[in-house]
Amino acid sequence: MESKLAITALAALAQTTRLETFRQLVKAEPDGVPAGELARMLDVPQNTMSAHLATLQRAGIVKSERQSRSIIYRADLEGFRALTLFLLKDCCGGNAELCAPLIADLTPCCLPESQPCVN
Repeated sequence: MESKLAITALAALAQTTRLETFRQLVKAEPDGVPAGELARMLDVPQNTMSAHLATLQRAGIVKSERQSRSIIYRADLEGFRALTLFLLKDCCGGNAELCAPLIADLTPCCLPESQPCVN
């Protein structure tokens, strides 16, 4: 990932509604969420949500797919992975032991929300 795209993605996430939108889309993987439902979930007008989703798409961290009359939005996990790797690329001067806690925290946990995640 180039610095310019990373800056665009980070800028897109540096706004409350867009950050929450992206988080909701990550939670909804792999099914995705229609724009109208996202707007209702976050109590945002639909036209405002559309503008936020367009910003997140231009940043390469959200993608959309038309299904019949709806447009389903999903987190672009590959784009987000590229951003995360860009941020961690030179982590701790390449010292794996220093980076281990960061990477461990990125490990997904498959337990129900009511149970603590133990890595």
